[in-house]
Amino acid sequence: MSSQDIPEETLPSTQGDAHEGVVATAADPFADPGLPPHEPRIQDIDERAAKRSERVVAFLFVLSMLATVGFIAAYVSLPVDKNIYVFPIGHISALNFSLGLTLGVALFCIGAGAVHWARTLMSDVEVADDRHPIEAAPEVKAKVLADFKLGAEESGFGRRKLIRNTMFGALALVPLSGVVLLRDLGPLPGTKLRKTAWSEGKMLINQNTLQPLRPEDIQVGSLTFAMPEGMKEEDHDFQQEIAKAALMIVRLRPENIKDKRELDWSADGIVAFSKICTHVGCPISLYEQQTHHVLCPCHQSTFDLADGGRVIFGPAGHALPQLRIKVNDKGYLEAMGDFAEPVGPAYWERG
Repeated sequence: MSSQDIPEETLPSTQGDAHEGVVATAADPFADPGLPPHEPRIQDIDERAAKRSERVVAFLFVLSMLATVGFIAAYVSLPVDKNIYVFPIGHISALNFSLGLTLGVALFCIGAGAVHWARTLMSDVEVADDRHPIEAAPEVKAKVLADFKLGAEESGFGRRKLIRNTMFGALALVPLSGVVLLRDLGPLPGTKLRKTAWSEGKMLINQNTLQPLRPEDIQVGSLTFAMPEGMKEEDHDFQQEIAKAALMIVRLRPENIKDKRELDWSADGIVAFSKICTHVGCPISLYEQQTHHVLCPCHQSTFDLADGGRVIFGPAGHALPQLRIKVNDKGYLEAMGDFAEPVGPAYWERG
């Protein structure tokens, strides 16, 4: 049924029972009823109630700050592998649970504080405004600025310093949660990349037989892989340490060694170089005995083991580090120290 089918005697002559001054016509029987009269809140008429609301908002912002501090403390202090029992979830990571709980509380308290502030202390007077063209006329800009100033004044932002200061504190601390997460990009290497498990007196252990190497175990033209004495595959940090300490050993005729330092650091023509490619850290395993070249299978960087391990082809940026070795009193090969330079690819702290 359309409005035209409604008998005229049933049409309201006015909509003024609830809102006076709005007249319905036959052409528009459902006139705009207008806005209901504004009903003040208790905070609008009782300053003590307003102070209570202010303290509640401030408490939520302070709680957010404490939760953010707790997030950072948990992130720094809790070990990654620690588990706890949380009913009814079960056993979960203590770090993940703490981070989720504290960050959730920090964000929730900021939101709850802002909502409570808006609902109890900011002006709740409804204002009807007409639609305007998209372009802003000068008078519109002036009106916006005036409305902004009015809104700032009615919000009590300048007058209620406790809310303002605690809100600034909460908003300033929350981004720190994201800053400390940068730790997951990896710990700062410090000087760890400059050092390996090799040290003076450590014997060279064959990675296949796990036995100490003697000079007679290495034949001309062969390639042998070695690791430091005392390193075991069941060690929890074995993979990290072998990634820096992995060694490849070849035996050359002394007259074929072109680099003087390489010859001085060898033992009966046996030379030891890092197995880790200086391009992106791939393990080198391809050896050509006629040319004394080794090839990285990842990006074909080629190194000359008869000439100080220098790069002769490919993207690698520098020569393979050489380990200085000797034959000890028991007839075994042993290191005379660590590598003279960091092994593997170049990195930001390489000097």
